[in-house]
Amino acid sequence: MEWSQLRFQNNGLIPVVVQDVHSGEVLMLAHMNREALQRTLETGKAWYWSRSRQKLWLKGEESGHYQHVRAIIADCDGDSLLLKVEQEGPGACHEGYRSCFHYELNREGEPSPNADQVFDPEAVYGRGEDVFEQLYNVIIDRRDHPKEGSYTAYLFREGLDKILKKIGEESAEVIIAAKNDTKQPLLEETADLVYHLTVLMAERGITPKQVFQVLRNRRKDAQAAH
Repeated sequence: MEWSQLRFQNNGLIPVVVQDVHSGEVLMLAHMNREALQRTLETGKAWYWSRSRQKLWLKGEESGHYQHVRAIIADCDGDSLLLKVEQEGPGACHEGYRSCFHYELNREGEPSPNADQVFDPEAVYGRGEDVFEQLYNVIIDRRDHPKEGSYTAYLFREGLDKILKKIGEESAEVIIAAKNDTKQPLLEETADLVYHLTVLMAERGITPKQVFQVLRNRRKDAQAAH
């Protein structure tokens, strides 16, 4: 099979299973588009396509937990890939675990962690406020310096009505995902909704600091009431 024969989905993505080359442990499931695959081949480090942020990302660019690719294997149908990697740092999961597959379902279908955290996500990725601020700054940059192919720039170009329509769609996706037994779809759809809400904030001139101040004020009011 040649790389040109790989079968990408209609959205331009192909699923990627990531495995520790030494232990055989499955570390994560991600997605690549053609550019991510090309960058992975060129650099020897794993690049993926973020469906929530709608952008390419180098695994480890924020955490330092890079994945050094030792083999890329296509399945027999050419519609998924297996990456065998050397995982730099203690873990691959943004929640602080070695593997993203750390929730085990019992017979009732209820998930619970089956592993211990190997690092503190807050120490590596920053506090929630910091991450929110970083996301907002990236969105502002895409608005002020639009790049060809940028989904964020496209939303600003289409205007408020398009942004509001997407928030409505993503809100419905969150509701649907919340009905599932597994947590991952809800996490991903919630991230999508937060991203689009942040685009709306930028469009209307609202900053993360202002939002967090409202939340702090409400917390003070609640504490005072007690």
